[in-house]
Amino acid sequence: MLRFWTALALMCATPLVHSASSYADSVAGSADEAALATLTLRGDDGSALPPIPSVFGNAPGDYQSTPPNFPAQPVFTHWSQVTPFALERAKQFRLGPPPALTSAEYTAVFNEVKALGIVNSTAATADQSLIGGFWNGAIQNYWSEIAQTAVSAHQLTTAQSARVFALLNLTLADEVIAFYDTKYTYNFWRPVTAIRAAAIVDNPNTLADPTWLPQPGKTAADPSYPGAHATISAGGAFVLRKVFGNEPFQVNVTSEVLPGVVRSFDSFAAIENEASLSQIYAGQHFRSDENAGEKLGSAVADFVVDNFLTRIHGRDDGEGKEGGDD
Repeated sequence: MLRFWTALALMCATPLVHSASSYADSVAGSADEAALATLTLRGDDGSALPPIPSVFGNAPGDYQSTPPNFPAQPVFTHWSQVTPFALERAKQFRLGPPPALTSAEYTAVFNEVKALGIVNSTAATADQSLIGGFWNGAIQNYWSEIAQTAVSAHQLTTAQSARVFALLNLTLADEVIAFYDTKYTYNFWRPVTAIRAAAIVDNPNTLADPTWLPQPGKTAADPSYPGAHATISAGGAFVLRKVFGNEPFQVNVTSEVLPGVVRSFDSFAAIENEASLSQIYAGQHFRSDENAGEKLGSAVADFVVDNFLTRIHGRDDGEGKEGGDD
C-alpha cells in the first residue's frame, strides 16, 4: 500500500516535474537518473522498500515503471479500499478535541469568524476580504504551484525536482487521510451551522444569527475541525523549508478562483500563515480549526520527510539548503 501511494505521488507530479525542470538534463541514462538510484524508500520500521516507479523509463538502473505485481491502472470505488494502512498510521496523528462550546476559547473564535467571515463583512479589511476569496480554491493546487516556483528558481536537476514533488505529494496524501480521521472523530460543526444554531448552546456570549452566510455564500460539507487549508499549508511549507531552507525567498502566487490577482510573499511560512487565516476571513473555519490544522500538518510532514525518500547514508547533497529548523 505504501508503494502505491509513493507511486501515485510521483505519477501525479510528473507534469510539474517536466515543466519545472525544462532547463535540466532529462536524457535517459543521465546523471540525474543515476541520482535517483541513490534514493531509498523506507517503511515505518526503517527497512528499505522495493523500487518505485520512475518518470524516466526502464533503462538499467532506473526504477520500475509499476510496483511489482500491481495493476498498471488500478480502479478503486472508494478511498477506504486503498488506505487501510494509512488510516492506521493516521491514528498516531489524531488531534485532541476542539474547544468546548461553553469555553472562553470557543467564544472568542466564534465571535471572530462571525464578524470577519460573513458575506459583505463590515468588520474585515479590504485585504482580509481579498485574502478570503483568493485562497478559496483547491489548496493542494496552490502548493504545487509554489513548489514549481521554488524548484525552478533553485535550478534543481530533474531527479532533485522529482524528489521534491514526491515528498510534497506523499505529505499531502497522508495529511488528507489524517485530517479526515480527526474531522470524523469529532464531527465539529462549521461556523455557518454554529452561528445559525447558537441558541441551542448554553453560552450567553455566542449569539445566534439565523441568516448568517460565509463570504463565498456556501461552505464545505464536511466537519470543521481541523481546517484542511491549514493542514495542507503547514505540511507544504514544512517540506519546502526542509528542502530549500529558511532564508528569505520571493514567491508570487496566483489564484485559481481570482484570475489575474497575484499575492507576493518572502517566505514559505508567510504563505502558510495567510492561507490558514484565509479560511477565517472566508467564514469557513474557526481559528481553533486552523491552529489545529497547522499542528497536524507539521507533524505529518515531519514524519514523511524523516522516513520517506531518504538517501542512502542519510545524505541529500545538492538539494537547495536542506535541513531547515522545523
